Amino acid sequence: MDRNQMHRFGVSAAAAICVAAFSATLGAPQPAYAQDKPKPVVLRFAADFTPPPHPAGMALKYFAERLPQVIPGSEARLYYAGALYTIPEAFEAMRQGNLEMTWMQMGKAAPVDAWMMTIVGPGVLTTVGAVENLEKTKTYQMLVERLAKNQAIKVFGIGHMSFGMGVGGKKRYIKPADFVGRKIRSMGPVENPSLEAWKANPVVMAFGEVPTALESGVIDGLMTSLGGFFVVKEQAPFYTTGGAGAFTGDYYMVSASRRWWDRLTPATQTALEKVIHETIQVQKELNWCNDKLTYEKYGTKDPSKPGVYWMTPQEVSALTGAVGDATTRFVKSKMPPEASPWVDTFIKEGRDLSRQHPVGSSWIEKIDCAKHASKIVIR
Repeated sequence: MDRNQMHRFGVSAAAAICVAAFSATLGAPQPAYAQDKPKPVVLRFAADFTPPPHPAGMALKYFAERLPQVIPGSEARLYYAGALYTIPEAFEAMRQGNLEMTWMQMGKAAPVDAWMMTIVGPGVLTTVGAVENLEKTKTYQMLVERLAKNQAIKVFGIGHMSFGMGVGGKKRYIKPADFVGRKIRSMGPVENPSLEAWKANPVVMAFGEVPTALESGVIDGLMTSLGGFFVVKEQAPFYTTGGAGAFTGDYYMVSASRRWWDRLTPATQTALEKVIHETIQVQKELNWCNDKLTYEKYGTKDPSKPGVYWMTPQEVSALTGAVGDATTRFVKSKMPPEASPWVDTFIKEGRDLSRQHPVGSSWIEKIDCAKHASKIVIR
């Protein structure tokens, strides 16, 4: 081999070594600094509840504070109680990619997608443990898949709004006769048949409008959560609850527009999901502790006195018995025929869950609320 051949061989060998080294580097685990990092995000988050001290409002504030810690440079712009959109408007805006995230009551999206009424209604999930296991039902999973495919909406999970859903007002509402002729704020169209069965006049409105409506006499009372009662206790000092799901199912999903979400990098999505699931967990704990501490302070055994009155099983049965299947018939009448079987499926699934998870069996009911007592101010 002459000198020129040796030189050419040396160059080729060196190049081959470099190519091999580069290929090996691609296949090997990369150091942390070389991996993809989350990109800062600025997002609008519309919610169907009031700001702190509402427990869900506190959880949303937690999200806004935690987001830039996990993804530096990020910002969450919060909009409470319809300040940016009503729920149907927010649903539509997410579908079109004009809103990044919402925390909405599922039934209120029914004007946009009637299938959303499938998992709402009274007397289905009636224990804390049953509500906590909602996401395991086939009906819920069907809706999540449907929203992703048909509406371009990604659902992350369900936050618990209250285990003491009920009715508040300037007078006590216990018996069907108490509702006759009264204008009661309904949270959504699915609650209307219950109120109509009790011969009340349902008025659907966003929670942000409720205090003024109570003061002016536009409404006589309202369906809400214990967290909601805390906000309007001056205007509606008599609050009556029958426990989880007695008056209505109140399930709030945390979701995002897929038109926005799908454009994020995988690392950004992973970091965001971490904050979202942290926030849902915080909200569950704050919700339970707010319910518990509110009842401890405002609970009453005498229905003639103001405060939170917990109905007896017999009183609950009298109310739900007066409703009968009115809610089911209403829901089915507003849905396409192929959706109707899912209403029956959810009723069966929910009642099975309520039997499988009796009162006192859930991890939520065992939370030590001392750790949240400084955040929850029961005035």
